[in-house]
Amino acid sequence: MKILIACEYSGVVREAFAKKGHDAWSCDLLDTDIPGQHIKGNVLDILDQGWDMMIAHPPCTDLAVSGVAWFKEKIADGRQDSALRFVRYLLQCDIPKIALENPVSVISTKIRKPDQIIHPYQFGHPEKKTTCLWLKGLPKLMPTNDVSEEMKKLPKNKQQRVHYLPPGKDRWKLRSTTFQGIANAMAEQWT
Repeated sequence: MKILIACEYSGVVREAFAKKGHDAWSCDLLDTDIPGQHIKGNVLDILDQGWDMMIAHPPCTDLAVSGVAWFKEKIADGRQDSALRFVRYLLQCDIPKIALENPVSVISTKIRKPDQIIHPYQFGHPEKKTTCLWLKGLPKLMPTNDVSEEMKKLPKNKQQRVHYLPPGKDRWKLRSTTFQGIANAMAEQWT
């Protein structure tokens, strides 16, 4: 399959699919962290290149409810509307199989509710991080390694490690990188 991983700089999801033998490409405005098939640029410019599947990770900066304190400003200056237009474009493009991933966000109220909500602890990582999936032509992901009991024994700052990351220049990158167990489940179950 020819697979596009939209808005992915890390290469984690791309490489999970590549290891399964797929022609997987990531595309982002940033360079890729892991060398591989990566297009540096605007994903909107390549959506018509015969992809069989797209897994999209649109930026959540102007969408996630964790930033609700700034919504008034983001609505007033058009950033949130622009982000929602981008999401709509991705969800409605002419690719047969689509998964769009984002945290809890205004996508749920402004476009539609997610088809599935997953957590890293369902895929072998003893952490909580609510991740919503909007699906087209794809089944819901089945948990592969539920470690919720192990996670419950950890202190809150370890259970929600990503949430409690200290401020820093790469905090946003660390918070947005897909957990390997989730990437592996996608590559295993969606092909």
